[in-house]
Amino acid sequence: MAFNLQTFKTRALTAIVFVVVMLLGLLWNHWSFLILFLIIHVGCWIEYQKLIAKIDTSYNDISSFHKYSSILAGVALMLWVTNASFHFATVTLHEIGFWLLLVLAFVLPIIEVLFSRNINAKHIGYSFLGLLYISLSWSLMMDLRQDNMQLSGSTIVEDKGWILPMFLLASIWINDTMAYLVGSFIGKTSLSPISPKKTWEGTIGGAILCIGVVWLVAHQWLPEMEYQLVTVAAIAAVIGTIGDLVESKMKRMAGVKDSGHIMPGHGGFLDRFDSLLLATPFVWLALRMLF
Repeated sequence: MAFNLQTFKTRALTAIVFVVVMLLGLLWNHWSFLILFLIIHVGCWIEYQKLIAKIDTSYNDISSFHKYSSILAGVALMLWVTNASFHFATVTLHEIGFWLLLVLAFVLPIIEVLFSRNINAKHIGYSFLGLLYISLSWSLMMDLRQDNMQLSGSTIVEDKGWILPMFLLASIWINDTMAYLVGSFIGKTSLSPISPKKTWEGTIGGAILCIGVVWLVAHQWLPEMEYQLVTVAAIAAVIGTIGDLVESKMKRMAGVKDSGHIMPGHGGFLDRFDSLLLATPFVWLALRMLF
């Protein structure tokens, strides 16, 4: 493929803006983290609903109430998992999330029965799958952010809650980059027909290098979290790759190249966070079971 300077500039500028926004959200404080992932959550949901509607055109028939209530339920779930540091005066976001979930659990079925023209169990199943695929993942990411978090901490040094999410994201990025480089040089065996450009050599090489880089950094600067962070890297490398394949399969079924166009040259929210969406629940579960 011939080198296109304009395309390169577009992709580079988008990547720089993306990294800056992500770092600000991740590192500024716990509120910026919540806002960042609420935005990502809504963006992923909008693209997910569009993909499902292309895969199964009958999903276009869902009511606006169903469409937006599903997203709102996911937001409520994210608020519900927050801890006491997220509050307005004496009211916590945890309480708001709980009551919002409770109200939606009662109101949503009633509204669907009374006003929807077509109650379809399959449509409800698609939306429930979205809650598991998107909302649960970002809720568990919020919970990871609260590990090692100082409720009174106001600086990065005091509040270390950013460490696990940052290393999880970094592991995904390192694995993707290293897999691409290794695959470009020695990749010969296709990993899956879903994504022909991925190779076994690149996948294995990327995973090994990802784990190695994270281990070196953790061993040098965070020895007290060394085993945790190596576990994060190992799961992110393996499950993250599967997450990328899952989203690629969805796009192939929908007949689209990208899930969205919010980031010029890089696709949409699901394109950028597909690996993280699937890796996060497995990382959360492993850390809870092992540490």
